[in-house]
Amino acid sequence: MHSLMANYTPNLLDYWPEFINSIGETLQMLFFSGIYSYIIGLFLGVLLVVTREGNILENKYIYRALDIFVNIFRSIPFVILITALIPITKFVMGTFIGVKGAIFPLIMGCIPFFIRQVDMALSTVDSGLIEAAQAMGLSPLGIIFRVYLRESIPALARSITITTVSLLGLTAMGGAVGGGGLGSFVIRYGHNRFYQDITYVSVVVILLFVTIIQFIGNIVIKKTSH
Repeated sequence: MHSLMANYTPNLLDYWPEFINSIGETLQMLFFSGIYSYIIGLFLGVLLVVTREGNILENKYIYRALDIFVNIFRSIPFVILITALIPITKFVMGTFIGVKGAIFPLIMGCIPFFIRQVDMALSTVDSGLIEAAQAMGLSPLGIIFRVYLRESIPALARSITITTVSLLGLTAMGGAVGGGGLGSFVIRYGHNRFYQDITYVSVVVILLFVTIIQFIGNIVIKKTSH
């Protein structure tokens, strides 16, 4: 194995410990930013849906504020967003570089995307079910949990899968501004030093991550579909 790597990936072999560490950093960013993004995004996504005109908690002010927030932050390229958030990131996280400094911008970049995914997932729920639940006397909170969320589990699983893959891409872009992880590793060695073997192997690793995420997502979607 060592001789094979020496022949085909000599540069990667030289930086192997750093390569392994960069994979760990990518997984850390993906996990921590993902957890916060899904919790906050699910809450705000549900709020966006139920406050829409004609829905169970109609409130045009809350809906409009959330809708504007999502549209603005989704339209900002992530590389620009992570730079614009540097003062806030430093205040919240204590630093704006490395894995710790990348988590807050990743959350801010991921939440609007996931809110819209939740919006689309919950909007597929049959309005007849909502009306039936209201006729049965269910409270708005009961309708949210027993109708909206319960009926849209497969769609939400699909949304989480799509968002996780997108978030993985954001972690790589975060490397352009010192975010750490595989993105930073490839920029330092694959791009700046033209070590193509490092670039190719890193691409394979990313593709492997995406395949695993998609595989798990497909299993969950299949198990929850009815």
